[in-house]
Amino acid sequence: MRAAPARRLVNARKRIPLRMLWMLPAGLALLAGLDAGMVLLGLPAPVTTERLPEVHGMLLAIGFVGTLISLERATAYARPIGFVTPALLGIGGVLLIVTPVPLTVAKIVLAAGAASFVLLYIPLWQRQYDAALLTQLLAAGLALCGAVIWIGQDEMTRIIPWLIGFLVLTIAAERVELARITMGPQAGIRLLIHAWAVAGALAVGLVFPDAGAVLLGVALLSLTGWLIVHDVARRTIRATGVTRYMAACILAGYVWLAVAALVLLLGYPSTQPAYDAVIHAVFLGYTFSMIMAHATTILPAVLHIPLPYRPAFWVPIALLQVALVVRVWIGDAFQLPAAWQIGGVLGVVALLLFVLTAVTSAVLGVPRTVASESGAAPAGAPSAASDSRHRAPHETQEIARNTGTESDDAPANRAKSAETSDPR
Repeated sequence: MRAAPARRLVNARKRIPLRMLWMLPAGLALLAGLDAGMVLLGLPAPVTTERLPEVHGMLLAIGFVGTLISLERATAYARPIGFVTPALLGIGGVLLIVTPVPLTVAKIVLAAGAASFVLLYIPLWQRQYDAALLTQLLAAGLALCGAVIWIGQDEMTRIIPWLIGFLVLTIAAERVELARITMGPQAGIRLLIHAWAVAGALAVGLVFPDAGAVLLGVALLSLTGWLIVHDVARRTIRATGVTRYMAACILAGYVWLAVAALVLLLGYPSTQPAYDAVIHAVFLGYTFSMIMAHATTILPAVLHIPLPYRPAFWVPIALLQVALVVRVWIGDAFQLPAAWQIGGVLGVVALLLFVLTAVTSAVLGVPRTVASESGAAPAGAPSAASDSRHRAPHETQEIARNTGTESDDAPANRAKSAETSDPR
């Protein structure tokens, strides 16, 4: 009777190398984007090409984050055609850094990947008519708009707002999916209203940049306030272990999103300090804090590789916050180039350290203490099953994901994970 689970585990392990191939283009885009960041800071970088600084933003926002998110969505779709999206986005990101390939060709491939991303969300939404999924569909549409606009011009200043809309709304929708019960039955509709407000602000910004920036700031500030008030992270920050770690990352992300929104309220960020503060508060402070928060839950579900939480994960997230404070609060606010560069370098180190920590944790596997908690308990000690009765449902879910005991079909059912969120 236990042969089937064992066979399923063996088959999952056999798929690991193939699934890891999808991560290679995303990883390359991340490394190239960080390298480009060093070039833009005016500091020595391992690779220096004329094209790297031009594609810095797209490498990180679409080449890395877009590929990562689309891979997770393709896994949820659970059909081979769904993986066309991460393939196109990954290839597009790689082509951005291959100098012999015309930049226009790379832009077109990236736009094709963004279009495929929009199409990928349609069957997912048809499977579950849900406002949060519709928000993600709209967010993918914003990414497509940004990619198409970029084909016809080299400047990123008009593209960045569309990328902000894509990342902010996609991640916010993920949070609503995971905490729907705590946010109430109307959470999806409220999120969708904010999403259309963001889209409207971006449309206004095409004609009136200042007015569009202010409207975008208002929409983002309203969204941030609503998320902070209703997200379960406000209470789970008092927990321990991975639950507290995730909550800290999530709340830090909200703080940086609020910072970006406040800067946008001053009008279009045409000056270098304001522009730098907005893009790095969103792309580093909000986006990467959220990635660090959910890496130990999403990556195992997508790759079928356990990525156990360890206290060492606190080091890169803490360093990232220090880097942003130095860069944004000191470097940008007081226009100090040295602080701007120091903060930039610390940010690069934080992200590389996070990757190293994640890889090391995956290689080491589940810690013995955690493994024993998920298995048979010692005599006289409460079992994991009995202990789970005293845990919030979301904590039980996180333990299952981080110990590798979550079922193999979890990715396909991930859109319904809100059912196990922490109730009030």
